[in-house]
Amino acid sequence: MQTIICMKWGERYNSIFVNRLFRSIKRHSIRKTRLICFTDNISGIDKEIECRPLPKIDIPEYVSNTPWRKISVWQYPLHDLEGDVLFLDLDLVITGNIDRFFDYKPGLYCVIENWTQKGKGIGNTSCFRFPVGNYSFVYSDFEKNSNEILKKFHIEQTYLSEQIKDQEFWPNQWCVSFKHDLLPKWPVRLWKAAELPTDTSLVAFTGKPDPDDVLLGKWPVPKKYFFKKVYKQFCTPHWVKSNWI
Repeated sequence: MQTIICMKWGERYNSIFVNRLFRSIKRHSIRKTRLICFTDNISGIDKEIECRPLPKIDIPEYVSNTPWRKISVWQYPLHDLEGDVLFLDLDLVITGNIDRFFDYKPGLYCVIENWTQKGKGIGNTSCFRFPVGNYSFVYSDFEKNSNEILKKFHIEQTYLSEQIKDQEFWPNQWCVSFKHDLLPKWPVRLWKAAELPTDTSLVAFTGKPDPDDVLLGKWPVPKKYFFKKVYKQFCTPHWVKSNWI
């Protein structure tokens, strides 16, 4: 049994994101795989998905709704989980086989190399795999020294990359960014849709637009930045339509 986990809290993502992630996992895995969702609200989540309470963490209020909450999954014990577990963000579109994420360098922390910091040894935690319990110090150290850690590190993935010395990066084409890797430059993206590489398993939609925005052909822009609407336009790719369902 392969175990994939995700987290849902607050208002940013609803149950539709969890359910679509689960359906994508089933379409793109051959082996028996379960999805566990750590959440503060199980309403609307498919009954086949195992829901658990959010792991406890002593975290300052001002970062409690940010990715820093992901640090909670590094504690041990983590409910009844053991062995290698794959973490997936809710704003991912799965486009290819994900079983290989469990075969690649087992027993190590494997993560995406951050698209905007290539060559700097920084991971992007949209998709990572870790052996439960083996790196629990990153959780315990955070709980003891959260104020100092938050001052030093802008985001949790930078903290993890500095603390875990044996981290490994996934092969580049396995995980790509919609905005940084695939979206054509303006104005080409007005008539040409983002193309999907043949060996890609996951496409990350960091920030905005989210996958549901892309389906609607919209790139949300705050009112005070209305001028950005000029270049924040694109064509909806067919591979999003066929995988984000």
